[in-house]
Amino acid sequence: MKNIQILPSLLGADFGRLADEIKRAEASGADALHLDIMDGHFVPNISFGPDVVALAKRVAPEFYRNVHLMMTRPDLYLDKFAAAGAQTIQIHVEADCDIAATLERIRALGLRNAIVVNPETPVEKSEPYLDKADEVLVMTVHPGYGGQKFIAGCLSKVSRLRLMRSELDIMVDGGVNGETAVMAVSAGANMLVAGSYLFGKANMKEAVDDMRRNTNV
Repeated sequence: MKNIQILPSLLGADFGRLADEIKRAEASGADALHLDIMDGHFVPNISFGPDVVALAKRVAPEFYRNVHLMMTRPDLYLDKFAAAGAQTIQIHVEADCDIAATLERIRALGLRNAIVVNPETPVEKSEPYLDKADEVLVMTVHPGYGGQKFIAGCLSKVSRLRLMRSELDIMVDGGVNGETAVMAVSAGANMLVAGSYLFGKANMKEAVDDMRRNTNV
């Protein structure tokens, strides 16, 4: 099994003190910061844009920035997010663009790329792109809002992906906590996004340490 990576999602942070929350996530010993970008069209919510990615780069330049574009047309914004400091850009297989070309464009910008699969989307929809993707994100909630309940049925997609590509980085995002993190890793995930669970802890470092210890399978 690959080493488990833990990524606090900034969506779960206190938006009134984002710079401090980014620093708190970095100090927790987590592996990267996950930034959910919502356009109000692909998902029924609006979060933040390139300026917040730039803020993360400015206040915690050594803290890796994983940017998840929940957008109908992510292809139109790649340059903006790359310039702001994204290091991985994730796009949805359900997006209204040329998925293969967009993945290739992300790599051409010198970044890692990823394909994302929503709960209702069969994992087979990602298959044509696996050779072009550095990682796959399996959503374990319906994207748009933090704090939702983990959809355990999505873990069969994780197991299927792990069988198809043993060396693939597989991420889960949505409803991840101390208990569901163990379920996700047991299914084959090696990257865990947790927003409200981690940012809701007074001691995020302790929560990250516990999650890392409990998923050391």
